[in-house]
Amino acid sequence: MMRTANPAFRGGIFDITATDEKTMTINGTVGKTAILLAFIAASGYWTWNIFSNEADPAIGAQKVMPMLIGGLIGGLIFGIITHFKLTWAPVTAPLYALCEGLLLGAISAMFNKQYPGIALQAIVLTMGTLAVLLVAYRSGLIKATENFKLGVVAATGGIFILYFISFIVNIFGGTVPFISGNGPLSIGLSVVIVIIAALNLVLDFDFIEHAAETNTPKYMEWYGAFALTVTLVWLYLEILRLLAKLQSRK
Repeated sequence: MMRTANPAFRGGIFDITATDEKTMTINGTVGKTAILLAFIAASGYWTWNIFSNEADPAIGAQKVMPMLIGGLIGGLIFGIITHFKLTWAPVTAPLYALCEGLLLGAISAMFNKQYPGIALQAIVLTMGTLAVLLVAYRSGLIKATENFKLGVVAATGGIFILYFISFIVNIFGGTVPFISGNGPLSIGLSVVIVIIAALNLVLDFDFIEHAAETNTPKYMEWYGAFALTVTLVWLYLEILRLLAKLQSRK
């Protein structure tokens, strides 16, 4: 059975067989992914402008905070709906992307205000990582073997457990220095997390490729695009955090 650490993929979802001639294709999934990324860029640009047009960062943060929180909650809701209602993906996946754009636009603007140029760097590195890993996967340099999948899934699970512990500690007023700090250990951990997030792309490529080969319904292109977008959003945020840690040491 194929494994992927991406929570958007769950066992058996690509075992669905299309009942007509319209089936999922890789090219179709790529196109849907481009549409979702365009939606993220559009809504992200809106919140970015709202923050950036304010001379006082504090006022800008106040204005975009409702959108940031709304994007976070909305993205979570539409992400869960998409995960469990596969046939709704053509509608819920774009809504998820719009919500994530609100969130990412606000966060990126705040980081960019403190460290000018950091958002563009994070975007370039994220897209560059996507391109490099896609070429490596298609050329056979990286193969999604069962051991590879198991290792990435286990590492990703460990990261989420670590983040959950950090979240609980923060609720009670504490901090986990090696997660939120800018020391060598914290930076090293961020590098590891970025690598693991990037390797999740390989699992997503493999999952989508196998899904297209098994004649799943056409609407699954939206679901595959949604799942790949989830990984890209995570990778972008981790790269942004890593760059911020590096910038703060200068």
